[in-house]
Amino acid sequence: MGAAASAALSGLGRPQLRPGLALPAVVGAAALGLAAVAALGAAAWSSRGRRRRRRRRRLQQVGTVAQLWIYPIKSCKGVPLNEVECTALGPRSGHLRDRFWLIINKEGNMVTARQEPRLVLISLTCENDSLILSAAYTQDLLLPIKAPTTNMVQKCRVHGLEIEGRDCGDEAAKWITSFLKTQPYRLVHFEPHMQPRNCKQIVNAFRSIDKVAYNDASPFLILSEASLADLNSRLEKKVKANNFRPNILISGCKVHEEDSWNEILIGDVEMKRIMACGRCILTTVDPDTGIMSRKEPLETLRSYRKCDPSDQKVYGKAPLFGQYYVLEDPGTIKVGDPVYLLDQRQ
Repeated sequence: MGAAASAALSGLGRPQLRPGLALPAVVGAAALGLAAVAALGAAAWSSRGRRRRRRRRRLQQVGTVAQLWIYPIKSCKGVPLNEVECTALGPRSGHLRDRFWLIINKEGNMVTARQEPRLVLISLTCENDSLILSAAYTQDLLLPIKAPTTNMVQKCRVHGLEIEGRDCGDEAAKWITSFLKTQPYRLVHFEPHMQPRNCKQIVNAFRSIDKVAYNDASPFLILSEASLADLNSRLEKKVKANNFRPNILISGCKVHEEDSWNEILIGDVEMKRIMACGRCILTTVDPDTGIMSRKEPLETLRSYRKCDPSDQKVYGKAPLFGQYYVLEDPGTIKVGDPVYLLDQRQ
């Protein structure tokens, strides 16, 4: 705030009447002071806007947002969206948040499509004031947006780390158990007051400030259409982006160009790349049938997307496909937004 604005505000706080100065004059001076403050604020806002527009004109556009997804239940079907809010814990759209619901067994361990491939056929969507669990040939189940506080808070384990989840009730448990027909399962929900997992405890490459709920390691996963098309050119049976469960699919860039980005700007959201995503057997689950082949596209990826030998302590033998990002500045991104490069890996 400038000196003129500060002076105007202090004058408003303690008006001093000089002899011969009428009250309307003081009020008029106060109004002028407010107008000055408003004008200064508007000028500052306009200046910031102009700086941001100039900055974007100078930046290199490297792509465009082609598709956006949130995966409300870990390992279950993704929800395609035209717009998402980007938070430190990942994308959100209204009541739906990314990997904020989890299926667990009776011991409290997470259950994913690695163990139950048909999980990819289950979807969780939101309509009015209800959540809807649905799958083909199965009657939908309506759930409350928030589980009753009388429901138990479960101690869960996700990749060896403990995390809480509010039990979503017996009806949800029966519905999931009946659909999978293998063993009893329960659905839990991560609530905002609960303690998230620390990404750095999962993979040391992350920062201590990076957190996730039930995600494997990172709040955001980015993939490009060009990289997917390049993979499909090597496969007999084509795969979809959903095999890899990205949050953001980017068009208009070169094959694996996303590997070289360090920081990017999308809309008003700044994101920082942390590391590549090492791929596992879950990628071999067909998202349309829930059948796991245990072979492709993983075998083909292994033939040309192995990590550098110096990184084997991090990735092991897992092939790399897609990139993990964390949030620098929050905001909203939309399908069609340009993707600007802020910093590139050397």
